[in-house]
Amino acid sequence: MKTRITELFGIRHPIIQGGMHYVGFAELAAAVSNAGGLGIITGLTQKTPELLAREIARCHEMTDKPFGVNLTFLPTFASPPYPEYIAAIVEGGIKAVETAGRSPEAYMPALKAAGIKVIHKCTSVRHALKAERIGCDAVSVDGFECGGHPGEDDVPNMILLPRAAEELKIPFVASGGMADGRSLVAALALGAEGMNMGTRFIATKEAPVHANVKQAIVNASELDTRLIMRSLRNTERVINNAGVERLIEIERIKGDALKIDDIMDQVAGIYPKVMTEGHMDAGAWSCGMVAGLIHDVPSCAELIDRIMAQADELIAKRLAGMLRG
Repeated sequence: MKTRITELFGIRHPIIQGGMHYVGFAELAAAVSNAGGLGIITGLTQKTPELLAREIARCHEMTDKPFGVNLTFLPTFASPPYPEYIAAIVEGGIKAVETAGRSPEAYMPALKAAGIKVIHKCTSVRHALKAERIGCDAVSVDGFECGGHPGEDDVPNMILLPRAAEELKIPFVASGGMADGRSLVAALALGAEGMNMGTRFIATKEAPVHANVKQAIVNASELDTRLIMRSLRNTERVINNAGVERLIEIERIKGDALKIDDIMDQVAGIYPKVMTEGHMDAGAWSCGMVAGLIHDVPSCAELIDRIMAQADELIAKRLAGMLRG
């Protein structure tokens, strides 16, 4: 399938694996890229720029296809050494960077000087337009359904994607609720040029996470995620578990007086405990509503081949058939 996204990133299929904390290691990124999509290493999961350089080198050993790096710009007092991370990305020969969090504007000159294509994750049309203005090559439009941070506007993709198509000149992919060929065809119909999948790629054979995590996603329904930290205006969609129930109870008791310190035990340092050790009730970890559409743990190649076959079937037969007669 040829779209502006496949042309931009030099990939066979318009499918991107989003950056995910303690998930986006070389094993998963290489598997997605080898299957024809765009795999993404999560930059800040690597504690230092030197470790990121090693992870990029490991991924190059596993694939000769394009892959990218996610760089999330965090609103923290102790900011990571972003120039050094970018240097590792440039020196590693990376030509695609997925940015997220705060605006990447301050770092765009360095990225563009290296010939890197930048796709920024946005949860609103206004943020997508800002990304376009500062020189991003594409955006990932994240609807309210998405795991992680859906923003504060609560607009689902059935509205957000066509609104983005009305306003943007640069290409965009749909993120949030994406799982299969139906998702891809729907996203294309609504104006996207491809799709970004996070939660779906966690439940794959190559995802380097504990088997308990994959099984939890398979077992979950579309009703099993919760929104936390709403009163802090840092909303996050997470899978429900005992740790999240404790967090929600603290939020209920504290009400408008809630501070981040009140829930620190349920949100800080959770990902290694969950993703590596398999402690599923340790606390809050991101998961999309799309878990309700995930019923197995295929390889990345099996998943992407299945998506593209289903998309072809839908476009060439089911939808085309509706136009006949």
